Amino acid sequence: MSSDLRIGGLASGIDTESIIKQLMQAQREPVTQLEQDKQILEWKQEDYREINTTLRSFRDVVFNMKLQKTFMTKEVTSSDDSVVTATANTTAIEGTHTIKVTQLAKSGYLTGGQLDASGDTTMSELGVTETELELTIAGKSLDAITVNSTTTINDLVNEINDLDGGIQASFDENLKRLFIMTTNTGSDQTITISQNDLTDALKLTQDNTYQAGQNAKYTLNGVDLESSTNKFTVHGINFNLKGIDTDNEKYIAISQDTDAVFDSIVNFVNEYNKVVELLSDKLYEVRYSDYEPLTDDENAELTDNQIEQWTEKARSGLLRNDSILSNVYSDMRMTMSKFINVDGDSNSLASIGITTTSDYTSAKLVIDEEKLREAIESDPEGILDLFTKSSDTGESDEIGIAVQLYKNVNSAMNSISQKAGSDSEYSLVDNSYIGKEITEIDDRIDKMNDRLDEIEERYWSQFTTMEEAIQEMNSQSSWLIQMFSTSS
Repeated sequence: MSSDLRIGGLASGIDTESIIKQLMQAQREPVTQLEQDKQILEWKQEDYREINTTLRSFRDVVFNMKLQKTFMTKEVTSSDDSVVTATANTTAIEGTHTIKVTQLAKSGYLTGGQLDASGDTTMSELGVTETELELTIAGKSLDAITVNSTTTINDLVNEINDLDGGIQASFDENLKRLFIMTTNTGSDQTITISQNDLTDALKLTQDNTYQAGQNAKYTLNGVDLESSTNKFTVHGINFNLKGIDTDNEKYIAISQDTDAVFDSIVNFVNEYNKVVELLSDKLYEVRYSDYEPLTDDENAELTDNQIEQWTEKARSGLLRNDSILSNVYSDMRMTMSKFINVDGDSNSLASIGITTTSDYTSAKLVIDEEKLREAIESDPEGILDLFTKSSDTGESDEIGIAVQLYKNVNSAMNSISQKAGSDSEYSLVDNSYIGKEITEIDDRIDKMNDRLDEIEERYWSQFTTMEEAIQEMNSQSSWLIQMFSTSS
């Protein structure tokens, strides 16, 4: 705690504050060094976490590459998109299928007669006081809707829609008609309405304005079939019926989607190259040990551009030759160059056109696109095993590249998290190695600052005592001079 009384050279004429400031600068050097050490740790922590963010994104790519469905994508073409379109699951068998669509699935419809009314027209204006509307949809009775004289047509529409019973109502202001339809399609989608004065007033009758739902009817590969919807799946093919052509068969062709597999592999290699380039840059980045983090006083004396240039050098090379990065860099490189035993034959990325660059020190890969595409077309199963194969024995040559690489990346991320922690907002306490070091430095800085406050207070106390002594001597000297002057 500082003294309430600090005499700064009033008696001696000494610039006490400047002297104490210089004395304290020397005393503060250990704290300044700790603050610089802390800054370096924080920079290292940021670099580690940046790498982990990159690895996390890459892990998502690798995860997809270890899934069989990535390599079993099917391409589907239709001879007439206006009648039928389709997509295929991985289980769909390659080949051509014929289909003739003779009927589309429809919802059940109930169309009211034309009214001399609008959506805001009340029941009383239609001659209705209080009654109920009872609907049965697909054989299921819905909750009755109670209306009174002030209920409008729009109110009734909203209450019908709120029933959540597979029904949708609307009132068309132009046609002046009330429409009710089922939200599902199929022959079981029926609408039954109990007739009363309300339905009479709304002109809702089950005569020629009612149409029951119907199934889709089609002939697939010579077999007559029906479906309650226009979208259905057969043999792993997801059909979507769009129109009717009772006279002509349409064709759905299923084939291996070479382009999709090719694009997935190219994207995988590109993302891998980004990761190893980042790791390489950090591992071999130049370290400028003479450039330490700037202090507040140094920052105040430099321009923004000078600060930026200095900081860039001070941050450079903090992860140079880092063991964690070196290990993951080596592991990933070895995984990408490994041979996989596929049915007794060895397969590798190099054999499908993915090789290292001419720079043997680089881990980056290049792609012979023609060779890769040819490998995908000629041996899709081999490509699948190369990336996704798993092993019960744990033998390295029986584990697919993506499967092994996923383990490499996970291991690296765990090591980095243990070293530098996570930047997740949910991490309230940083128990990482660097996090604990930073906490320890903060504690040391706090203790040293308390000690510096005591030292500064002692300096001020000593100078104050000196000033008081000088002041007293000056007072005595003045008194003596005055006494001698008076006696003479």
